[in-house]
Amino acid sequence: MTAPGTPHPHVRRTATTMADGRELLYFDDSEPYVSGAATRRLDDPRPLGPRFAPVVGPDGVEHPPAGPEMRLDPLTGEWIPMASHRMNRTFLPAADACPLCPARPARAGTQYSDGEIPDTDYDVAVFENRFPALMQLPGVTLDDGWDVDGEPLWQARPAAGRCEVVCFSSDHTSSFADLTPHRVRTIVEAWADRTQTLGALPGIEQVFCFENRGREIGVTLPHPHGQIYAFPFVAPRTQAMLRQAAAYRDRTGGHLLHDVVEAERRAGTRVVLESEHWVAYVPAAARWPVEVHLAPKRDVLDLPGLTEAERDDLAVTYLQLLRRLDRFFLDPEDGSPIPLPYIAGWHQAVVGEGRELGRLHLQLFSVLRAPGKLKYLAGVESGVAAWISDTTPERIAARLQEVSL
Repeated sequence: MTAPGTPHPHVRRTATTMADGRELLYFDDSEPYVSGAATRRLDDPRPLGPRFAPVVGPDGVEHPPAGPEMRLDPLTGEWIPMASHRMNRTFLPAADACPLCPARPARAGTQYSDGEIPDTDYDVAVFENRFPALMQLPGVTLDDGWDVDGEPLWQARPAAGRCEVVCFSSDHTSSFADLTPHRVRTIVEAWADRTQTLGALPGIEQVFCFENRGREIGVTLPHPHGQIYAFPFVAPRTQAMLRQAAAYRDRTGGHLLHDVVEAERRAGTRVVLESEHWVAYVPAAARWPVEVHLAPKRDVLDLPGLTEAERDDLAVTYLQLLRRLDRFFLDPEDGSPIPLPYIAGWHQAVVGEGRELGRLHLQLFSVLRAPGKLKYLAGVESGVAAWISDTTPERIAARLQEVSL
């Protein structure tokens, strides 16, 4: 396992803080930075005030800063974070105003840029989200809960987690599928580093690394990037998988996620890509118009648990999978490939109770069901989560096998 601060030899990890106190980390895989012959810019010249500074209210009195809260839905047992400040976050900025792009070289009379990364270039950068859905305020813990309107039925707590942004490249026009295996290997190091670091924070129960790609998905910043959420609770889908895994263990003595991967490999029908250490398959009960899972062949709990060989192989295999997915749909007029809008998220073992039931795997899916046509959730899907698939897993797999490079 690679410990935080001691990444793979081809990666140098450098930490600093932004003007408002948020953490920023560079993960460099190019010279002269890997060797330490040079260092990325570490100071942030922006005139940002401390994000935890007291706030002066309409009454002229200073109040402690307010963070996002979360409320427990008594009907489902699910925690719902509420972060109204996210209404003001950046939305589809011009390329020359994207906060994820590297800083522009200083020009005469130019003293300030609102970019989040102060250097004029970077390989991979990770920083705390400026508009987080989850945030840990100093001195505030999950124990500082309250009842909404004084009613015990409606429990509320601080949404005391952490949200980070992972910039995959300094090239605004690039995408994950355009990267080299060398760069993806660096991103894997960043994912593993942050998973281990965030999972060790007080009160964190689950770490979820994910990427949203494409306007159809709802991406507000087109720059190639992903996010990492450190949840102070176990997310609903993960809870459901843990319940199923526990029941399966009690009934059969087996490990559900392990047995699912082995069953898909035995059947072979929906396997779309296989390497020395990884297998990609369309799950037998796929929900989305395009959906594929990528899992290690060995039982691994989380990204930090991957061996060097598994990480090296992942950097190649994941790119092969993404490039196939970008050939899944073709433009009906000229036959050119349509870049697939997708959500890709790493399911990892939870931090506490039920950890042994987890097994690392990536779930990637798309809302695009045909060129120019999106899958919108029907009433039964949105209302009671009764899913209706528009295709079959075998058709999805057949198409991905057909477009193999």
